[in-house]
Amino acid sequence: MIVVGLTVDLEAAAKGRPADNYVLRVPYVKWVQRAGALAFMLPYVSDRAHVEAYLDRLDALVVTGGYFDVPAELYGERSGARMGTIKQSRTDFELALIRGAIDVRMPILGVCGGMQLLNVAYGGTLHQDILEEIAGAKEHEQGVDPRKTFHAVDVLEGSRLAACLGGSSNIEVNSTHHQAVKRPGEGLIVSGRSPDGVIEGIEDPSRPFLLGVQWHPELLADEHPAQQSICGALVEAALAAKTHR
Repeated sequence: MIVVGLTVDLEAAAKGRPADNYVLRVPYVKWVQRAGALAFMLPYVSDRAHVEAYLDRLDALVVTGGYFDVPAELYGERSGARMGTIKQSRTDFELALIRGAIDVRMPILGVCGGMQLLNVAYGGTLHQDILEEIAGAKEHEQGVDPRKTFHAVDVLEGSRLAACLGGSSNIEVNSTHHQAVKRPGEGLIVSGRSPDGVIEGIEDPSRPFLLGVQWHPELLADEHPAQQSICGALVEAALAAKTHR
């Protein structure tokens, strides 16, 4: 069975919660399981050997999203006034995982903040705040249930993202982010944009599967089969890679 690693968030200790907790939304796990794979949650490690041990046990990697921002210093900028919460230990761990997975050509999928970090790992940059930096941009933090769609994404014909969606040139998505890709990293192409021009999909066409989506398909997959197919394509790529090892 294909094993898909899922990065987790860290919930700090607080009143009534005496210790830090690792947390992951259940829809991520169900999304992977419905694709026929085993979900493997990844607590943080800092030692490179431990990161490599994780990767030895995985066939694919999903870098999940969360309510925090990628540190601006990682892409050569200073944090502005609209920068949100930083979770340095999580970001350090995910960057190490991404770089290790790239080295071994493991299929990788970045979701929301995970897409942004993928771009930074490739040397790209981010808009620290969409409304402040992108002229004409609409609100991308929807005020409704994220299990509902909020805007469309135009998909690049012939892209990996289009293939995941059965060749579709358009998909309806949810939206829970205030940052976005500014300059794609070297070797990445833009495979999806919202109608206001915000980048919603990136990928590396030179690799068997490396894709980032700016929305949360795992929250929409129950009602929208195309959103489930994104994870299905990741698992298929992992199976193909495993078969040819």
